[in-house]
Amino acid sequence: MASIANARQLGAAVRAGRKRRGLSQAKLAEQAGVSRAWLARFENGHPAASIEQIFRVLRSLDLTISIGERTHTSAEAAVLAALAAREKR
Repeated sequence: MASIANARQLGAAVRAGRKRRGLSQAKLAEQAGVSRAWLARFENGHPAASIEQIFRVLRSLDLTISIGERTHTSAEAAVLAALAAREKR
């Protein structure tokens, strides 16, 4: 499962799913009930995509979204620990 943190990553994941299934943008757009132009913008990470249209595309590709706590890199964890220690003072 891919960890997705922004519109560009979500669009890239959808593009990869579409290509794995051998679908053109036009065919997926037709199946999902969105325009091909909208799908192209979405796949390129345009941040103003409608959530309902996103779910239509995901359903057409048999993809789901799971929400979870973001894991931090060791550098991020160190910064967070330092901030927490600073707040305790």
